[in-house]
Amino acid sequence: MGLQCGIIGVTNVGKTTIFNCMSSTKAQASNFAFSSNKSNISIINVPDSRLYVLEKFQPTDRTVHTTVEIVDIPGLAKGANKGEGMGNSFLGDIRNCDALIHVLRCFDDENLPHVEGSVDPVRDIETVNFELQVKDLESIEKKIQRLEKLVKTGDKDAKHGIEVLKIYKDHLESFQSARTAPVEESDKRFIADLFLLSTKPVIYVCNVDEASAVNGNKYVEKVKEFFKDESTEILIIAGKVEADIAELDSEEDRSAFLKDVGLSEPGVNKLIRAAYTLLDLETFFTIGQKENRAWTIKKGMTAPQAAGVIHSDLERGFIRAEVIKYNDFITLGSEHACKEKGKLHVEGKTYIVEDGDILHIRFNV
Repeated sequence: MGLQCGIIGVTNVGKTTIFNCMSSTKAQASNFAFSSNKSNISIINVPDSRLYVLEKFQPTDRTVHTTVEIVDIPGLAKGANKGEGMGNSFLGDIRNCDALIHVLRCFDDENLPHVEGSVDPVRDIETVNFELQVKDLESIEKKIQRLEKLVKTGDKDAKHGIEVLKIYKDHLESFQSARTAPVEESDKRFIADLFLLSTKPVIYVCNVDEASAVNGNKYVEKVKEFFKDESTEILIIAGKVEADIAELDSEEDRSAFLKDVGLSEPGVNKLIRAAYTLLDLETFFTIGQKENRAWTIKKGMTAPQAAGVIHSDLERGFIRAEVIKYNDFITLGSEHACKEKGKLHVEGKTYIVEDGDILHIRFNV
């Protein structure tokens, strides 16, 4: 579906290390501040154990995971909104993303100096937020000027638009992100064309040392305290450990390594799934002897829209969808058994596809 999740943060926090754990595209990580001047991009598989369970009941030639595009955006610096440290380019890359993974340095390392001279993840959050907010404030002020010209022509909607934009302006000037501005959902249309940086949903990743991989540390506690009054997802990942695990060839070796650290699965798997959820995405399946495949849809999509994700012809010529719930399929063991038990439903154009649905599309073009 062409959706992007960007990895952001100040320099030297381990963004590229975590990107490499998630990705088959191995980017170069460095101990030097601002050593990278371009973003790295990779298409990554979304881990979904349901595909392997489905294969037990529907043997297939090929299993295909759904994917998300991840962008590793080089570290932001103070003054990025004014172009400092390639700031304008990086802020442009953030603007193109649908959601953000904000990596925070929560480890000490004398060989990797922090650009500010000390480790303080809360300060780093405020640094990045400030840069995004200042850039958004510029965009808001420019649009207010445009609407003021329309008001002079008697445009009443433009007058209301200015009122809404001033709410955003006051909010941003109070060092608050645009996503938390007290604005009615219907009034958000006035910023839709601005693609504001601080409206994007964010997951915070605390990058810790190996000893803190399970329970975190004092830095993680500071982050949790900072967000105690917000509904914000915070993940703990030991980037260096994850990088070592990702280098192992066999699943057995990876499992043993994880067990030694006290983890049940790689933290990046949780991160990838969290990013997928953050983008408001769900998965449906098509299964068969040739291919079992996961497909990405936005929550709330109808059956014809989901069919269009497979191919535009399926949406154009949609007749009906035969739907089996994932749990029914693995409980009863086959499509035939689901039909026998009345668990195969025929749905029309208004059916809202749910996460885990197994679909067979009937169409005619």
